[in-house]
Formats: sequence, structure tokens, C-alpha cells
Amino acid sequence: MGTAKIPALLWFLLAGLITETNYTRLCHEKSILTVNGQFPGPTIYARKGDLVIVNVHNNGSKNITIHWSVAPPAAEKKSIYISILGSKLNLRHGVDQPRNPWSDGPEFITQCPIRPGGNFTYQVILFEEEGTLWWHAHSDFDRATVHGAIVIHPKRGTTFPFRKPDKEIPHVLDKAKRTGGDVEPSDANTINGQPGDMFPLCSTDDTFKVAVQQGNTYLLRVINAGLTNDIFFAVAGHRLTVVGIDARYTKPLTIDYIMIVPGQTMDVLLEANRTLGSNSRYYMAARTFITLPVDTIRFNNSTTTAIVEYTDSAAVRPVGPPEFPILLPAIKDEDAAMAFVKQLRSLGNQDHSVHVPLQIDEHMLIDIDINFLPCDANNATNKSCEGPQGNRFAASLNNVSFENPAINVLDAYYYGSGHGVYEEDFPNKPAVFVNPTGDVNGGGPLLTKRGTKVKVLEYGTVVEVVFQDLSSENHPMHLHDFAFYVVGRGSGTFDERRDPATYNLIDPPFQNTVSVPKSSWAAIRFRADNPGVWFMHCHFDRHVVWGMDTVFIVKDGKTPQAQMLPRPPIMPEC
Repeated sequence: MGTAKIPALLWFLLAGLITETNYTRLCHEKSILTVNGQFPGPTIYARKGDLVIVNVHNNGSKNITIHWSVAPPAAEKKSIYISILGSKLNLRHGVDQPRNPWSDGPEFITQCPIRPGGNFTYQVILFEEEGTLWWHAHSDFDRATVHGAIVIHPKRGTTFPFRKPDKEIPHVLDKAKRTGGDVEPSDANTINGQPGDMFPLCSTDDTFKVAVQQGNTYLLRVINAGLTNDIFFAVAGHRLTVVGIDARYTKPLTIDYIMIVPGQTMDVLLEANRTLGSNSRYYMAARTFITLPVDTIRFNNSTTTAIVEYTDSAAVRPVGPPEFPILLPAIKDEDAAMAFVKQLRSLGNQDHSVHVPLQIDEHMLIDIDINFLPCDANNATNKSCEGPQGNRFAASLNNVSFENPAINVLDAYYYGSGHGVYEEDFPNKPAVFVNPTGDVNGGGPLLTKRGTKVKVLEYGTVVEVVFQDLSSENHPMHLHDFAFYVVGRGSGTFDERRDPATYNLIDPPFQNTVSVPKSSWAAIRFRADNPGVWFMHCHFDRHVVWGMDTVFIVKDGKTPQAQMLPRPPIMPEC
């Protein structure tokens, strides 16, 4: 691509302040963490291949991290200057980070936090992604309010692989609202920060509205920023056409609704094709999709709404409420959710080709489970035990509940001092086979152990991971800085002799987050050609806190282009 050059016009996002801001929702005022006083935070616009420089100043009272990405140095540069005032932060999601884990950001995984009064400069490159991603806080539950969209347009001189939309509209779906017990459910679902007018009257005037004109096509950039649940989304009177997921294009899929999991993004076309003179207002609605037992576990079962308004004719005026999407699936409609995800396919044309690895070097079967940690009155972190049977809730992968080390994994690996920080023995398969029955562990959660276990891969290794869900809920599994092909799904227990024959190796969707259905399995494939330290975790935030995560360490290759970039001269200290 030639030598990197600075364009004549630089793009700046000035004074990106994270601060406590008073917001009124559901008739009550509360103080929430925001960026630039906005909820959701500001949208960042860029083009494929842009290099973004982010200088982060922590002016707050808490440690922070920023979760971004970097790519090859031959990209167009843009600069963003952000001052941070408030809590720990991670402003990146889903962007690949070629050879540069130093800017990835997960606290105690790839860096130590930025202390109050400190600063750190990140480099973020939008190398392969094109479409919609998002940035968000990556600490505790701060991302409930600290998040925003990243819109990545095609490179100059190229265009979308579909008809150019007349307008683009980011839609951020939220669930805004922890002891050894479960998490309190949120107060409401929201669309772009508003719960909609199915809530108390004080919410009606602030309902998010989209003005459309008959005959135009609109690109909805849909982001599930929720902390705990999958979401169904639909627009009354209109079908939706999915054209992208996780900033990778898909074959156009026209459908009545979508199901989107926490951490995912989808690019969806909405054609304003209603006949003028009919109802001019239509609800777009989002409601929780959940598989947990409704009668035993509390959750948010609200439906949030926004309104699509046709503005073509002054004679068309609403006389009643907007039309509601009658085809929005019910809250526990597992068949509807599975029917949607099974139809997703990679675009697979000349400009957006499909390269599914066919020869596998490492086969991994990873059990996903919800467990207990025994209560320990002498342990400061384990003595609060409000979970079932006087224990603490935990979560695990292959019965290992991940524990953050005191110093970050990346530094320990880079300096060859990993002994005592992490163990290189994350198992390729569970030690004990457990048959999923629809109940956690087939009759009650088992005790698990904490550990900082990582998986080490040689550069270029082709990995197949089969996630086997043993619990009573779906799990959105996210792998930092890799996209992967979702080659297969199935119900019940994965059968390594039978089920691979059902894989789609022609045009499977290319994603960075995959929904693993309860008591079922999902298979992914990726090539470990990005050297560094990379976090993998469930995108339900309470499960991250409970330990449903691990780390892949990808070793350097033989050529300079296949080796991790040097450590920046100044990194935050633990």
C-alpha cells in the first residue's frame, strides 16, 4: 500500500470527557457515566483502512483502560484526542489488531490500567472491517452507559456491495442497571438511550423517532450494547434485510425480525415502502430474548420502542398509536432465534471472498457452564456469598474460572516471566464429560476452581473450537482481534463423528461474536495469524466477572511481518 501519509485534513474528536451526568429516565433522575455528556456516546465515523491515533488522558479518580486496535502502518492517519474523567474504560470492540496487542486494552490481560493523572496513546486501525462496530467501557459494568457506534465506510473509490442507502441511522439497543449473588435486572430496555412510549408518560416525549420518505432505503446500524440478554428487533409493517454482521458483509437476508446478542452489530436495510395515505407511523421495537427459567430468575422483560414516521405528505397525520410489529417473536421463542442465525451467510463475492480453513491443526471442545465457588470467610474476595446454598456464583470454560493476575498477561509473556502469572495448560477438552440436559450440569451447578490458564498457539495454527453449552441460557462468545467462521450449530451434545458432516464450509458467516444456544453447541474456525495475547470471553458482563473467559497467546512467526510489534516505550504500570 506504500508509505503512510498524513492527509491534508485530520479528523479530531476533541474533549471526549467521561464524566458523571444527570439523566432523567422513567420519571427519575440519576447520575450515570457518560462520554461528552451523551448517552449513548458519540458516533465515530471512519473509512476502511484508516489509522486512528487516540491519546487518552485520565483526569478521573479511577483506573481506566481503552480497548482499541491497530493495523499495518500504511494506512491513512486520523487523530482523536480523548480526555477521560471517570471510571475504567475500554473504547473498542471487534476491530482486528494486527500484531499490536499493546493497544487492545483489556485490563490485566494486555495492559495495566491508566492511573488517575496518567495518559497513554493508542493506535487503532480499521484494516479489514467495513460496516458497523462499537466502542464501550470494558470494566465492571461501566459499559451500561459508556458506549457508542463506530461507522466504517468503504475506502474512497469503492462502495457498498448493495444499493447505496439514502440515509444511515445508528441504533444502539441497551439494557441499563451486583455480591456473590446474581445481578439485579435492568429497569428497561432502550433504543438510543430512550425506553419509548410504552413506559410512563414522562418517557413519551423523548421517544426516539426516525423520519423517512416513501421510496427511500435506510441503513440501520444496529448494536446490542446490553449487559445481559439477547434481543429481538423488528419494525412494524416492514421487512428488514440483513447485509452485514460484525463489520463483515453477508448475503442479503430479508426477514421479519433479527435476533442480536450482546456485543454484536448488524447492518440492516429498511425500505420505506408503505403506501402513503395509510398509517404514517410504525413502531420499531426490541424485546428481551431469554432462555433462563422465567419463574425462578428475575430479568428485564420490557419492550422498548422507537417510531418510524413518514414525512412525505402533510395530509397524512396519525390519529392513533403507531402500528406495532405483530411478528416480533415472544420472549422465549428459541425456535425463532435459531431460525434467524441459521440463515446467515458470508457474502462471498469477488471483492469479499470466503476462505474457510479446511485442514485443522488444533481441535478444542470448550464446555461453557455456570458454577459455584465455595464461600471462604477468610478470603476478602470470597467472603460475601449470596448465591445459592451459601456459595458464590461463578462461571467457567472447561471448568476453569478465569482469574485476573496482579500484572498483565501480555507483559509477562513479552518479558518471558509468565511463570507465576499464568499457566499454559488451558485444556483442549473438558476433563469430565457432562451431558447437557437443559438444566445446569444436569441437576445443579458444580463447584469450580479459579485459575489463570491460557492456551498457547504456534503462529499460523488453524483452530477449530466447539463451544458446548451446559447451562440454561445462551452465551455470546467473543474473541478479541480475530474474526472467525461459524461453521456449524446443533442441539444437544456435540458428536465429533457425526456433526462435522453438517458443517457449512462454503459460505459460513464471518463474525467476532457467536451465540451458543443453551444445551447446544456452536463450532468456529480461525487461523492464528495475529501474534500477541488475545482475550476470549462471554459478552454477558456478569459472566466475565464470574470467570467465563480465557486467553489465547499466539507466538511469533518467522518473518518480521508475522511478529508482534515491539512494546511501546511508555506503558501504564500496575
